[in-house]
Amino acid sequence: MIFKRIGNGRPYPEHGRGNTREWADVAPRPVRLDQLVTTKGQLDLETLLAEDSTFYGDLFAHVVKWQGDLYLEDGLHRAVRAALQQRQVLHARVLEMD
Repeated sequence: MIFKRIGNGRPYPEHGRGNTREWADVAPRPVRLDQLVTTKGQLDLETLLAEDSTFYGDLFAHVVKWQGDLYLEDGLHRAVRAALQQRQVLHARVLEMD
């Protein structure tokens, strides 16, 4: 299994960080794919296969740590691409809400 669990939605409270600039102060760190719970159940194939998929967004995925779990809020396509490249780690900005 690639991820810890496939979720559908965000079970954690609103954190107030809506755009990339608001995540910039969270330092990226490596996160194992098998520790992530997704917040989206579907992936856009065009986004996954686009060569410049991170051109307009953050280079790092956005993860929220809440009640001991790591929720992949943004960057599902990056995580799947990493798994397809047989990498077990993704660099992500992890917002701690515990």
